Amino acid sequence: MLDVKHLSTYINRTPQDVYAFASNPENLPIWAAGLASSEVKKDGDVWVADAPFGKVKIRFVQANAFGVMDHDVELDSGVVVHNPMRVVPNGDGSEFIFTLLRQPGMSEEQFVEDAQAVEKDLRTLKTFLEDDS
Repeated sequence: MLDVKHLSTYINRTPQDVYAFASNPENLPIWAAGLASSEVKKDGDVWVADAPFGKVKIRFVQANAFGVMDHDVELDSGVVVHNPMRVVPNGDGSEFIFTLLRQPGMSEEQFVEDAQAVEKDLRTLKTFLEDDS
């Protein structure tokens, strides 16, 4: 069993607005610096990007009405990391939730650093979407 951290932020936008923006892989460089530090390009059924830790292939779940944005990130090494991600209604806005799974062999320090990177990305997403409204 892997250690898990659920990281979330409230965004003062409708779930539909948040989902439309965050589920579009082309928007990742705007808010997800921990994953995409360059333009994200479509290559067949995957999206390809330069991440801070190397080139990655990203596969998102199909568009859906449930706010699910789960995606798999394939590293250069061939290792695939599953990333559960959701947006759900919360009052007049949305709760954006990212589930961080501690990967095998990851130290506690690395897990904390990974969580901090995700939290920074969530703050960026919140700021961007709330400033854009």
